Amino acid sequence: MRLSIIGSGYVGTTVAACFADLGHEVVNIDIDEGIVETINAGDAPIHEEGLDELVADHAGPEGTGRLRATTDYAAVLDTDVTFLCLPTPQNDDGSIDLSIMEAGASHLGEVLADKPDWHTVVVKSTVVPGSTEDAITPILEAESGKTAGEAFGVGMNPEFLREGTAVSDFLNPDKVVLGADDERALADMHEVFEPLVSRADAPVVETDTRTAEMIKYANNAFLAAKISLINDLGNICKEFGIDSYEVADAIGLDDRIGEQFLRSGVGWGGSCFPKDVAAIIAAAEEQGYDPAVLNAAVAVNDRQPGRLVDLLADHVALDGARIAVLGLAFKPGTDDMRNSRAIPVIESLQARGATVTAYDPVATENARDYLDDVTYADSAAAALDGADGAVVVTDWDEFAALDDAFDNMADPVVVDGRRIIERRDGITYEGLTW
Repeated sequence: MRLSIIGSGYVGTTVAACFADLGHEVVNIDIDEGIVETINAGDAPIHEEGLDELVADHAGPEGTGRLRATTDYAAVLDTDVTFLCLPTPQNDDGSIDLSIMEAGASHLGEVLADKPDWHTVVVKSTVVPGSTEDAITPILEAESGKTAGEAFGVGMNPEFLREGTAVSDFLNPDKVVLGADDERALADMHEVFEPLVSRADAPVVETDTRTAEMIKYANNAFLAAKISLINDLGNICKEFGIDSYEVADAIGLDDRIGEQFLRSGVGWGGSCFPKDVAAIIAAAEEQGYDPAVLNAAVAVNDRQPGRLVDLLADHVALDGARIAVLGLAFKPGTDDMRNSRAIPVIESLQARGATVTAYDPVATENARDYLDDVTYADSAAAALDGADGAVVVTDWDEFAALDDAFDNMADPVVVDGRRIIERRDGITYEGLTW
């Protein structure tokens, strides 16, 4: 099919490249001319494993030609289905900010006014229940002068992509959720995903738009709460001198619990969990319901970075100390700094009088936009050299193989927030939750 993808962030670029790999003709629409030029040159505008190869395969001078990018919304006219993959950040009160989505829908609606035949619009961005029906569709109708269900259809297809493994997650989904209140739109969505469903043998969940919207929030909220619960249990284990990972390995064997997301540590961050949990909490409270468990999950998550710094302070006088921070991205495999746990860790260290030398394999440049007064090292060993203490915030594989680099610390004290460093003689070692 001929697809247009509005937005070329982590989701939009990944989705566009993967759809092209499935055989569709895809045009990526974005207002950023730099991003458009990057894609058309055959390069990925973000760091994501496997994405560089897909973009090079299908865009640019050496590609198949199935993927291109433009700033012109009129490109929609030559496509059958449009996916809205725009940011949905949070307002100061935690509620969802739909302004970018609404602006995109407005531009799209203006173009649909000139579309002579049927067109399907699919919301892929994460939006609270009712947003597609009550906010996006009315804008499309007002700007196009057409009626949904008659001239165009609207559906909802939530994404479940993890940064760092987004390409693999898209091409090997555990489920494909298709939400629509219009049979023709639903049929188009089935046709778009048929190559993926056939290749990956993925189960398809067919539902209405509001339910599809809620499934995404329920999915992320459940995982966020699971992480916070294992962190709470890990904190208790720490008080009793018990290895929380040994406990997690045992309870993970219960198929009602499962082993995934049971790695206790410094907490969850990124662009999805924080804003999605905040948005569904705000939406619930707007309806008059107090989501106590989700509020508790956020509270546990917020205190984990402080616990990391407290443990370091038990061994190192932080005022005037130089501390090495290993890992800046919110998770390995990405350069995304949004809501990274490194931010509150570093700010807490600085508030206690420490100076910080930080290292991350890919996120250093992005980190400069989020942190002040930080010295950036070009390797983990360089960050550790002469440091009075170290903390591990992101579990990059390379940190597991440092070994002798700790010998060059002024005081070999390590507090590991991700259980990536092996204990060994000569190091004062503290795991965050064991």
